[in-house]
Amino acid sequence: MRATISNPNDLPEKPGVYLLKDVQDEILYVGKAKSLKKRVKSYFKEDLEDPKTRVLMRHFHHLDYLVTDTEKEALILESNLIKKHLPRYNIRLKDDKRYPYLQITSEDYPRLLITRNVRDDGSQYYGPFTDVTSVRNLLKLLKPVFQLRDCKRMDGPCLNYQIELCPAPCSGQVTSEYYQENVEKVKLFLEGRQKEVMDLLKKEMEQAAFNQDYEKAVVIRDQLFSLGEVMEKQKMEFNRSLDQDVIATSNDGEVVVVVVFRVRNGKIMGKEDFLMEGAQENSPPEILTAFIKQYYSGPRQVPAEILLPVMIEDRPLIEKWLSEKINPEEYLDEGLSEVQNDQGENHREGVPHPLLVSVKVPEEGLEYRLVQMVAKNSSIILNHHKQARGALLDLKTYLKIPRIPRRIEAFDISNLAGKNAVASMVVFEDGKPSKNNYRKYKLKTPGPDDYAMMQEVLRRRYEKLVSKGETPPDLVVVDGGRGQLNVAIEVLDSLGIQTGVIGLAKEFEQVFIPEVAIPLILPSNSPALHILQRVRDEAHRFAVKYHKNLRDRDLQTSPLDKIQGIGPKRKMNLMRHFGDLESIKNASVDEILEVKGINRNLAINIHGFFRKNKN
Repeated sequence: MRATISNPNDLPEKPGVYLLKDVQDEILYVGKAKSLKKRVKSYFKEDLEDPKTRVLMRHFHHLDYLVTDTEKEALILESNLIKKHLPRYNIRLKDDKRYPYLQITSEDYPRLLITRNVRDDGSQYYGPFTDVTSVRNLLKLLKPVFQLRDCKRMDGPCLNYQIELCPAPCSGQVTSEYYQENVEKVKLFLEGRQKEVMDLLKKEMEQAAFNQDYEKAVVIRDQLFSLGEVMEKQKMEFNRSLDQDVIATSNDGEVVVVVVFRVRNGKIMGKEDFLMEGAQENSPPEILTAFIKQYYSGPRQVPAEILLPVMIEDRPLIEKWLSEKINPEEYLDEGLSEVQNDQGENHREGVPHPLLVSVKVPEEGLEYRLVQMVAKNSSIILNHHKQARGALLDLKTYLKIPRIPRRIEAFDISNLAGKNAVASMVVFEDGKPSKNNYRKYKLKTPGPDDYAMMQEVLRRRYEKLVSKGETPPDLVVVDGGRGQLNVAIEVLDSLGIQTGVIGLAKEFEQVFIPEVAIPLILPSNSPALHILQRVRDEAHRFAVKYHKNLRDRDLQTSPLDKIQGIGPKRKMNLMRHFGDLESIKNASVDEILEVKGINRNLAINIHGFFRKNKN
């Protein structure tokens, strides 16, 4: 049931979710309640103590509410609505998508993939990993050991089968049961239960040797050796076999950081940090409560224990909700009454309710020291954010732009004499690369015309932004001087986009600003300059990489391979000289002769080959 009212006395005394709205029907705040009527009436007191609530109620006009069967359902719905609508007065988890995860897909024959998008699609996700190189190395290790497929379509044995990286389930080379056994081993490994995987492999190796299947025993022996090397690299271990998430927060009144350490089977498996918005005036218990509800509302792995520096609100309710996420079958019958005894244990009509997750605040020992270590990490990360914020504030002052450049988009062009022209767009958010937002463009503009190519990429990017109604970045950076800047200004003005825009010339680190004749030279030790340099260099690196990939692709699939006398070296020389295959096709014999290593007879053969095969 959903309804809109203005008077809280009209609300039912049932659990549910309420949405406080302003006169424009914009959602100001989403909250849950055991009794909607009692909870919402508390907002209408004359002597509201919380300053944030007083400001909220000045904008309040009416509210919507949704009745749920239980308070737990209200908690889940509240979390989902906050993530969907991002209300101004709620504490909001700014989910950082920079970090990659390993995904085991939900297909009949699952794949093991790297992804930055965590979806509720039945897949299992492990991570996040703070270093994409480490996750690639881990994937590189696991694939040959456990041999999970990585093809999108199972349409017959491929090269991976021939080089023994895949058992070819597409052609019935292995049974579904055998394949699933390998999937389960990968899951155990990624959950930090490497010892169990090792024990299973040892038993299989011994059984294979007993059956005189020595080839299989050797394969398993190699698997054991590879896994043993990985386990030796584990940095930190505890003499425990627990799955825990350790969470702490830091707040300087402007920025709120939450850090999560994931401990699996007694080993620290990874660290993740988040920014919380709208939380600066809230207490640590309020911040941690909001964080936990939003953090675990997605398809994340829930541990047996959550360790905190202070206790959260709604602890029994949250423990029950998280326990259900681990084992939903224990909680199918919602019709039974539920009570709580003095020890905080949940019961249903006298039958103990199994809690699979506990939230704890340790006061001594190893767990206490672990919480303190995470709290220290959150303080360090908060200081990094403060430094980045200071550098961005300096950048705003230097460039005289209207907003602190929290989101910067930078563009660069890469081509060889106008051939294989490409462009890159890189994105920095709060001073850090946001690689999932990077874009690359294969340009259609004939070169070499740097201004026209820059105009093309900017128009393609920002016409799409306008059509989608998205917010423009705080700062646009183009690689180049006054000419490139003028192109950017023209494109943005034609689309009605008002934002900061500069050109950055590499030779003397000159910053070109609209309507300022003399380029700006920032101090060489300025953090603001360092951010601009990192943005510009990253855009250049990304463009060059894409350009090189296109050239390599042309080399790998070139018709030049069909010409007698053309080997890899001469093919490379031709591509370097002409830039692309089309230019070689249209070249005269004399022009081909200019290429290093090409004599007249070979030049005539090349010219004749393309004339013969022109159509």
